[in-house]
Order: sequence, then structure tokens, then C-alpha cells
Amino acid sequence: MSDELVTKQKQLPEKYEVPPSLPIAIPIQLMLLPLQKRFKYHFSGNRQTNILNKPEWYLTQVLMWIGNHIKFFEEKIQPIIDKTGSSLDAKLEFSRGLVMLVLEKMSADIPRLLYDDGLFCHMVDEILLFEKELHSAYGYPNNLPCCMHILSEETCFQKWLTVERKFALEKMDSVLSSEAAWTSQYKDIADVDEMKAPDCAETFMTLLLVITDRYKGLPTAARKLQFLELQKELIDDFRIRLTQVMKEETRSPLGSRYCAILNAVNYIAAVLADWADNVFFLQLQQAALEVCGARNTMTELQLGQLASLESSVFDNMIDLLERLRYDMLTRQVEHVFREVKDKAKPYKKERWLFLPSQSDQAVMNLSSSACPMLLTLRDLLLQLEQELCHSLFKSFWQMLAEKLDLFIYQDIILANHFNEGGSAQLQFDMTRNLFPLFAHYCKRPENYFKQVKEACVILNLNVGSALLLREVLQTASGNMTDAVAYSEQPTAIAALNEIGVYKLAPQDVEILLNLRTNWPSTGK
Repeated sequence: MSDELVTKQKQLPEKYEVPPSLPIAIPIQLMLLPLQKRFKYHFSGNRQTNILNKPEWYLTQVLMWIGNHIKFFEEKIQPIIDKTGSSLDAKLEFSRGLVMLVLEKMSADIPRLLYDDGLFCHMVDEILLFEKELHSAYGYPNNLPCCMHILSEETCFQKWLTVERKFALEKMDSVLSSEAAWTSQYKDIADVDEMKAPDCAETFMTLLLVITDRYKGLPTAARKLQFLELQKELIDDFRIRLTQVMKEETRSPLGSRYCAILNAVNYIAAVLADWADNVFFLQLQQAALEVCGARNTMTELQLGQLASLESSVFDNMIDLLERLRYDMLTRQVEHVFREVKDKAKPYKKERWLFLPSQSDQAVMNLSSSACPMLLTLRDLLLQLEQELCHSLFKSFWQMLAEKLDLFIYQDIILANHFNEGGSAQLQFDMTRNLFPLFAHYCKRPENYFKQVKEACVILNLNVGSALLLREVLQTASGNMTDAVAYSEQPTAIAALNEIGVYKLAPQDVEILLNLRTNWPSTGK
């Protein structure tokens, strides 16, 4: 009888690539016999309990049997086995025998499920729940035959990939078309809503996370990499959809929806960068490296970057998202800059040559012609601070400050001449009104307006210091040989550094000095 029991163990077809395992110990086989009979009675043939759309019935039954027998095996059977000096784990042998029943049942049912997406998907869902409980609650080892080996069979696996893609795309459609797609579910909770990610982006990343959890238990890296490729396809598809929606909003780049799309792009890129450091994806990166190395599908540089972890499995996706983020931010900066530049027209025409000196005014006030420009700038900064997440807004105002610095320096300062009152007024407008608008976002906003700040220093030097500086600069660049001029250059730079000028070159400072009109009558 013992021989009959040992040889009775069913072997699944080779296409399932189930890892080889020893026959179940005969005493455990004997204990399994009545349960095997009950299983086959209820879950085969025309029984009402054998329904294709209820795989949870047989899966739950097996889990119940395992759970109900644990105490019996641990307290009654295992001590007897231990006395014989055997390393056999009775509870595990029992579980292994019941799992084989499930694998046989799956292999029989799956061919009938391949043509019904709903039924197939339901079966996969139930199998994954079963696997999770089997491994986490009952400690079933990963190296033994399990349901994932059946799901890894080529026909079944391709069907699984297809339905995952289909349902993921349907979910993306419904998420992007929902009314709440572009609002953040945490918008009223400042601490939680740091990324200001709209609902569609959060739901999409949750979808990817769920897919990862579903395929994590696959037995081979090759199968996991196929799922990773599916995730990459979905990310690229979602990026294209975001780009399409963004193009519809380009006429109002400061609008709520445009900002929400930008926040979504930023959020997805940030989460993918975070996932790249996850142990699971690092292992997949190593597997991808081995596959690509075997196929010679990558350059030596790319292989080196992957091997040294300089790049990640999501790098291409992140690069495309970051490019989209930069383009969108640039469009916003350009829009705000045009608005501010338009409002700056009266300020450009200010009569800087004829303004009263500081000593002639009781109190200095902001130039009335600067008000439209500064009010527009203030309002737009406040608006975007509300709409964009912190990191995006930081990039935005820094890019804008750089453009404003160049614009004020080239189009306002270099395009005019200044008397003493004009120089003082310009400095007051910049240091007491423009720079403080950015003081909410950094401690030293003047560092983002270096050309304007240093130009104000040069224009407001007292006459004696200005004369000395001009002499030093002329000595360095004047009518001398190149060798002598080169040797004098450090002296000129040292003189500029002494008065706080580091960015402007000596020749730029000479131009600025020539814009001053308040020279002694004999000094010019």
C-alpha cells in the first residue's frame, strides 16, 4: 500500500514549470486521504460547489483545513517525528499536500477561464489573496510549488498581462474623466498636502502599486520584468494623456487645471524616483542587467550605469516627466514675465535724469510708475504659491527672478541715464519694494537679483569713490599693452569686490559709471 501511495502523487504537466519536490511522507499522505476525497467530491464534476466563478470556495476550504490542523500537527505529530531524529516538518508536509490539490484544480479550470476576462480576473484576485495568506499566516516557503507557478505558464501569463493592461487602462479612463480628477483630496489639510497631487495622479500611482503587489510573488525574474514593462507602458500612456490635457490648457497656464497637471507630473516623477531605491526594484534592475548583458541589447556605458546603480529601471520615464515638468514651468514663467514686462512700460519711461535728490525729499516713496508692475508681480506670485506644490513654486520663482533681473538690468538700467536722485530712487524701488516681494520665499532675495543689486551699488557710489573706481578700471583696461592690462585686472576685480560687486565684469561697471550724470564739472 505504501508504494501505491507514493506513486499516486500526481505530476502536473511540464508547461507549468513547478519546482521538483520530494513525495509527501507516507504518514502525512494517509492523513490527507480523507480530505483529498472531500475536496474532489465537492470541487469536481457537476456538484453545486464546483462553480467556475467561485474559486474562493475551494481556496477558503484549503486555508481552513490548514488553519484547523496546525495545533494538532504542532502538538501531537511533530514531537513524534522529532523523536525519530527526522528533520521533517509535519505541518508543512500537510500544507504541501493540500496546495497540490489547489494546483491540480487550477490547471483544470484555467483553460475554461481564458475566454472570459471577468471570470479570469476574479480567479487571479482570489489566487493572490490565497497566496498572501498561505505565505504570511502559515509560513509556506517560496521555494515550494505554489499557485504562482500555474499563473506563470505562458498562455495563462499572457492572459493575465492582457487583463491587467485592459483593466488598468479602463481605470485610467474613468479616473481622468471624473469630476474630482484635478482636485487634491487633501487640499484642506496643509500638513498632508505637501505635493498637492490631484486625485487622478494619486489614484494612478496607487494602481501601479497594486500591480506591483500582485506580481511580486511571481517565481521568476523574467516574469516580473514583463510586468515591469507593462507598468512602464502605463506610465508612458498616462504621461501622454497628461500632455494632451495640458495642451488644451496652454491658453491659461496659470489656471487651476494647468497647475494641477504640473503637480501631477511632479508627483509621479518624485514617486518613481523614490521607488527606484526600493529593494524590490533594485533586484529587478539587477535581473534586467543580466538579461540585457546576455542579449547584448545595451551599450557598455548603459550596463555600467545600471550595475553601479547610477541609473534605475524608471530612468527613461523620469526623464520624460522631468522634461514635461520643465516645459510647463517655463511656459508659466514666460507668461508671468510677459505680464510683468507689459506693466513695466511706464517704469521704463521714468525720467531718471530729472528726479529730485534724496536730500530734497522728506520721505522716499515708491515710484508711482513701478506700482502696476509690482502689484501684478505680487498677485501672480501669491496665486501660484497657492496652486503649485512647494518644490515647483520654488523652481518657478527662481526662474522668474533670473529673468526679471536680466530684464531690469538690460531694459531699464542700461537703457537710461541717472542723476543722483534717479540712482537713489532706483535703489529704493529695488531694495525696499521689489526684493521684499521675494523675501517670503528666501532669506536673501537680493542674491537672485545680482545684476540689479550691483548696478544700484555702482550708480549710488558717492562721487569720490566713483572717480577712484573709474580711474582703477581705466588703468586696467586703458591705453596700455595687453600684458600690462592683464596684470592690472586683479586690481580692478579686487576694487569691485571691496564695494560688493562680484558678478558684473569691469567693462560692465565702466558702462554703468558712464550712465551717471552726477560728476564734478571738471571730473568728466
